Amino acid sequence: MGDLIPLFPLGTPLFPGVLLPLQVFEPRYRRLVRDLLAVPEGAGRFFGVVAIRQGWEVERVAPAEAIYDVGCTARLQTVRPQPDGGFRIVTVGGDRFRLLELLVSDDPPYLRAEVEWLAEEEAAEEAAGDQEGLAGPEGSAPAPSDDVVTDVARGSLEVLVRGVGGLFARYVTAVAGLAGEIPDDAEPEAGDLLSAVDGDPRALSYLVASAALLTTEDRQALLAESTTRRRLRAESRLLRRELTLLETIGAVPAPLQRFAGPRSVN
Repeated sequence: MGDLIPLFPLGTPLFPGVLLPLQVFEPRYRRLVRDLLAVPEGAGRFFGVVAIRQGWEVERVAPAEAIYDVGCTARLQTVRPQPDGGFRIVTVGGDRFRLLELLVSDDPPYLRAEVEWLAEEEAAEEAAGDQEGLAGPEGSAPAPSDDVVTDVARGSLEVLVRGVGGLFARYVTAVAGLAGEIPDDAEPEAGDLLSAVDGDPRALSYLVASAALLTTEDRQALLAESTTRRRLRAESRLLRRELTLLETIGAVPAPLQRFAGPRSVN
């Protein structure tokens, strides 16, 4: 048995640490917000965001087939009631989870799910590091000590962070230049985005995953990844792919305001 949480399906995944503003107008999600406001503030006012795989009325079809099974909680930050009974809310991405079982009911009218929480495997990944690259073939010099492996792993992560940061800066500048929304000397714009996550590889990985104009499938794969190192490696490949397309085709896949992070009017 996992923890039972309310769900809010959206067209794109949410990532830890990413702001998600929403305009809530559907009756079932108005009820969700009211239910959250009835929870004591210290008890945790949050719901789970899951990306929609197909369709929109996921409660009226087979929900398990309509949504992805890995999501992220959205912690309620601010709530502004509207004259029509709806709400404008701001949330921030919290913890990743995997769906175990979906619950569909008339009361409450929104989806709920039993979930298991997904831990970040940073410690195990760092301990493993690049040990395979350090250990020579059988019969050669002895394998390096754990301290050496850890030092090299940390060093390689720093190289990876610099590489992804540089690619992302080029990518933001390329998209902005093609869209004609900011001047060609757009490095400060990319720098503003990167400065917010300076020194935090995990935050950088989630910034790139949420801000780059990737497909839902690409974003979902990045959300499901359990280690920062592998997430950054995947993003390095994706950014190189996207830069090649931008430079070859010269097309912008979506408006630049999408760089603000995932948004939805529902």
